[in-house]
Amino acid sequence: MTRVAAIIGGGVIGGGWAARFLLMGWDVRVFDTDPEAERKVSEVLDRARRALPSLYEVALPPEGTLSFCATMSEAVAGAEWIQESLPERLDLKRKVFQTIQEHCDAGAVIGSSTSGFMPSELQGCATRPEQIIVAHPFVPVYLIPLVELVGSEKTPPELMERAKATLSELGMFPLQVRREVPAHIADRLLEAVWRESLWLVKDGVATTEEIDEAIRMGFGLRWGQMGLFETYRLGGGDAGMAQFLQQFGPALQWPWTKLTDVPDLDDELIGKIAAQSDAQSGAHSASELAAMRDANLVAMMRGLKIENRAVGAHLNAMDRRLRDESVDIEKPIVTVARTVPLDWGDYNGHMTEARYLHAFGNATDRFMEIIGVTDEYIATGGSFFTAETHIRHLSEAALGAPIRIETRCLLGEGKKMHLWHEMYEGDRLLATGEHMLIHVSLETRRPAPPAPQIADKLGAIAEAHAKLPSPEGIGRAVGRK
Repeated sequence: MTRVAAIIGGGVIGGGWAARFLLMGWDVRVFDTDPEAERKVSEVLDRARRALPSLYEVALPPEGTLSFCATMSEAVAGAEWIQESLPERLDLKRKVFQTIQEHCDAGAVIGSSTSGFMPSELQGCATRPEQIIVAHPFVPVYLIPLVELVGSEKTPPELMERAKATLSELGMFPLQVRREVPAHIADRLLEAVWRESLWLVKDGVATTEEIDEAIRMGFGLRWGQMGLFETYRLGGGDAGMAQFLQQFGPALQWPWTKLTDVPDLDDELIGKIAAQSDAQSGAHSASELAAMRDANLVAMMRGLKIENRAVGAHLNAMDRRLRDESVDIEKPIVTVARTVPLDWGDYNGHMTEARYLHAFGNATDRFMEIIGVTDEYIATGGSFFTAETHIRHLSEAALGAPIRIETRCLLGEGKKMHLWHEMYEGDRLLATGEHMLIHVSLETRRPAPPAPQIADKLGAIAEAHAKLPSPEGIGRAVGRK
């Protein structure tokens, strides 16, 4: 049965929530009194459809159904998760929660996207206060996995566990805050940097662009893959964090910052910041900047997958969760099902030729897993090496296009494994890949027979696939007309 989420407030954050739920297979109902809400949510969803699938090596679930409701009661009735993303007004949020609880299921999770209010404040006038929690995300919600979960003393532990499980299934990273505090964790850190940045602009020390350069060319790169404390631990060398604190701790007493003071955001300072920001980024529309941001985030997050660090490790775990492990050897085996990532493009606006080999290599890796050539088997000293490859490029594959690779085993005996891959978008054949692999001993780096269990599985698949019609193009060499 399809799960249902209700989104109350269809702005940038609410639209991001809608996209995250929808692309992970949930039906989504949106309520917003803004007559432009449908257009705004649709624009966010278009960006999400292009970006989110690029993070993963496997296909996302079939997209759910999006609907816009005329009333809040219609939106929340029967919903399993209800996410409020309204302006930061406590009176408004409390009033909305009262209406929600009049019409929603008592077992539903009601999450608030608030960046500052504590759950006990939100629960103030609620019929069932234990049902309301803080679920604070980060823009763009459909890409950035972090969501801060905060409960009050009235929140039952089982509800928090259910909330964490649901958000994890969406590919998010739920971080439960240990106790209530205004602005939770991340925004308190951001506020400190923001406040100091305002002073630097006001005092003429730096422009908005120079501050941004200091972050993106410097410590922002370290924070994105190590965070704050792990980065500073390295500053202590082999002696670790204790050495760092002893060496640099006294500097905290120096009058470097103005973190306890707030600059007056008068018209002069607002005008100064706005003018500098226009000079820095005014050549691009908000939509263009959002597209740049999404493409950059995808590229950085995919890079971290290679090292299995930080957000990369989280994405790799989600790949394993999404993968369909079922295999039917009586027909071509689907070894890859994914979308073409944004960073696989070339100067012609389609998938670069190197990525065809990349995708076919992934298909071969998956086939090897199916026959038992896993990390554990390779650790015993056996593996397959590719001896020859021939790829035919038959049609274009656009960025963001859903592709699948169907694999046949043409030969699986002795030391040889002969594979045939076909890459499709829907029913359209995009490319074929023919690959001859040889089983080797990793100790001698020379051909050697595979272990009996590998040979048996490979032989069974080859025997089953021999009954299939022979595909066109086998054995084809590069030809000239």
